[in-house]
Amino acid sequence: MSQTHDISQTGSWMRDLSGETRWLSINTATTREQWTLAQAIDGIARAGIPGIAPWRDQLEAMGVRQAAQAIRANGLTVTGLCRGGMFTSFDRGGLAQALDDNRRAVDEAAAISAQCLVLVVGGLAPGSRDIAAARAIVRDAIAALLPHARAAGMPLAIEPLHPMYAADRACINTLAQANDLCDALGPGVGVAVDVYHVWWDPGLEREIARAGAAGRILAYHLCDWLVPTRDLLLDRGMMGDGVIDLPRIRGWVEAAGYAGFCEVEIFSKDTWWRRPGDEVLATCIERYRRVC
Repeated sequence: MSQTHDISQTGSWMRDLSGETRWLSINTATTREQWTLAQAIDGIARAGIPGIAPWRDQLEAMGVRQAAQAIRANGLTVTGLCRGGMFTSFDRGGLAQALDDNRRAVDEAAAISAQCLVLVVGGLAPGSRDIAAARAIVRDAIAALLPHARAAGMPLAIEPLHPMYAADRACINTLAQANDLCDALGPGVGVAVDVYHVWWDPGLEREIARAGAAGRILAYHLCDWLVPTRDLLLDRGMMGDGVIDLPRIRGWVEAAGYAGFCEVEIFSKDTWWRRPGDEVLATCIERYRRVC
């Protein structure tokens, strides 16, 4: 594959993605309203896209064994399973329940040969205003989960989420916080860099380089930030329709040593979820080649 063109904003040598889909993956959130997991597997393979990242609810509906067989039969690479985490949903007293669910998630990820299990760690514990305590729960929970994940050979990818989700979805909100957790927890844990959540961060270039130096960038997720954003969860943009400098960030990620898949993950209730799945994938391919 060509490694030819230099992006002037970054000075970084980047893979030339303009003529192929070799490193493209589709997170099934992108077509979840149009397609079941079985339909997504067929559609992604039909489009000539080599990667897929399913969600656990869809995996459960299809059946883990059946999904694994269909994914293998279509020659797809599973770039991640979404999602584990939500460790603070039951407060510290209910952590055992969250850990049981996360161990099942590790086993499911291993069963479909996922490259990582993505962790959305959870927000404030019920009835709490103490975000520091929530982050302590997350640290302790991942530490407790790691022996099972290591035994299964399943890397855990901590995904920092935009601060607007700090209360209800993820109290880890910057790549620096995720890197600090990785430093504290040791082998078997890394990060998922999702442009939607981290594009705004003034320390992003430094923290991407830090993650890359430790070999811990496990996933790279693509979409765009629309202006205005009409829904904080379900109005992500197709690449090129918003304000994120996607080539610049990919330059940083690849300069840090990442050479894996670019995974498109778009939650879009009013736009992309209303269009035929094949049209959505065709647009993903075109924007991946032209914009990203």
